[in-house]
Amino acid sequence: MAALDLKDKGNAALANGDYEQAIEHYTQAIALDPNNHVLFSNRSAAYAKQGKYQNALEDAEKTVSIKPDWPKGYSRKGTALSFLGRKDDAAKAYGDGLKFDPTNQQLLDGLREVEQSQPAFRGNNMFPAEGFLKLAQDPRTKDLIKDQQFMSLLMECQRDPQKLIMNMQDPRISAALSVMMGINLMGEDNKMDTEPSPPSPPKQKKESTPPPPEKSEDESLTEEQKQAKKEKDLGNAEYKQKNFEAALVHYNKAIELEPTNMTFYNNVAAVYFEQKEYKKCIEQCEKAVEVGRENRADFKLIAKAFSRIGNAYKKLEDYRSAKTYFQKSMSEHRTPEVKTIISELEKKIKEEDRKAYVDPVKAEEAKEKGNEFFNKGQFADAVKFYSEAIMRNPDEPKYYSNRAACYTKLAAFDLGLKDCEKCVELDPKFLKGWIRKGKILQGMQQSSKALTAYQKALEIDSSNTEALDGYRSCSIAANSDPEEMRKRAMADPEVQDIIRDPAMRLILEQMQNDPKALNDHLKNPDIASKIQKLIESGLIAIR
Repeated sequence: MAALDLKDKGNAALANGDYEQAIEHYTQAIALDPNNHVLFSNRSAAYAKQGKYQNALEDAEKTVSIKPDWPKGYSRKGTALSFLGRKDDAAKAYGDGLKFDPTNQQLLDGLREVEQSQPAFRGNNMFPAEGFLKLAQDPRTKDLIKDQQFMSLLMECQRDPQKLIMNMQDPRISAALSVMMGINLMGEDNKMDTEPSPPSPPKQKKESTPPPPEKSEDESLTEEQKQAKKEKDLGNAEYKQKNFEAALVHYNKAIELEPTNMTFYNNVAAVYFEQKEYKKCIEQCEKAVEVGRENRADFKLIAKAFSRIGNAYKKLEDYRSAKTYFQKSMSEHRTPEVKTIISELEKKIKEEDRKAYVDPVKAEEAKEKGNEFFNKGQFADAVKFYSEAIMRNPDEPKYYSNRAACYTKLAAFDLGLKDCEKCVELDPKFLKGWIRKGKILQGMQQSSKALTAYQKALEIDSSNTEALDGYRSCSIAANSDPEEMRKRAMADPEVQDIIRDPAMRLILEQMQNDPKALNDHLKNPDIASKIQKLIESGLIAIR
């Protein structure tokens, strides 16, 4: 299979929340195309989704080393470093990426998030993330961002105040700072002249007058905005009282008065959500985002609208759409709560996919194919079909039993044992499951545990020949070398925990001094199971 096909499979698995499968596909693709930076970038994303941030960082660094001028590689690196708590390094990674694309939204959002998570951090990073976007939009500096050498110098000044002081005479730096920080460092004519300005004529002294008093927030609003705010406050009061229809009237009135304020649209959406009008809620939130984008609203408000859409889809049990909108919310403003919700949704989507794949008829077809390969001695191929049968009908115990038989033939006893345990968990009366478990445990030289499995089988069918033969052979093995049996028992972590338990040691002493005390202790199920474990291991005997 070509690397491109494996990458597409990895992308599909990543989109479905199956990160382990995605990583496997990307790894196979990398083996075929080890210099493809996109493959390392995608695997970094999958590792980050799994919470394996160190692995994500290693792949991101590999991405950057292969393709140093690709901004997304720096975004991946910044994300991994941020989750590892290395905020300074994360900011540097985002800044390095901004040298190549100063308007890259992912890099700007990442840098902004680092700034917000550590207010003191701004001491080492003087320019706000939004400043880089302003550089690209301002006619005075939009050409500067195309100069790679200048962008490198600017990022050095960002991290080193001493470097900034040394370069303050550079008119390009002055122009960039003026735009990014909203202050005038370029002189009165506001141009990037390299020639000194002529001396200004002396100014006449004027009598100092006190500055005008600052206007309050309400005084700076227009009459329409004041009225809109009043309507919103009235709507909020009604909303708190659960008078939703009355709240809608006020919120819609606020929209009429100030149609460019997305907050009012968000408020209407909140009412629809409470009324369980989820489709209307979604439409209103989409309108809010549209208005917010047009009027450069705070990214947190846009994130809030996306989250509300996600919650509405969640209520509608459309988990894929919900996940999409929560991810959009995260791209605007990252919060731990939204990250947790996305993880929960991914589990629900995975479970939905599992249930959608269930088909008992196709499961039987796969089992029959597995039987054919088993009879031919092609056990690895048989495992594939039994695994398919399990995915098609995960509640059928015989499929686990059949796959356990294959694993036994392949000497993969640990996998076979796991299948046997699942088999008898689904159906405790499944005779063949207990017998297979006994045989595997015998193969693993765990005679005492095998003895218990055969005993369970004999409780179901006391005349079963396989169970009887297994029970006898285990009994002989257990009694043939008591010292060896005790050594194996003491190597068992479960036995070790029982022996170390002070309460159990006291009980064992009481049993030794007063055998009648055993009956009282056996009434406690927890103590009874521990005593049974010690009996099975051969460490104690009850006569």
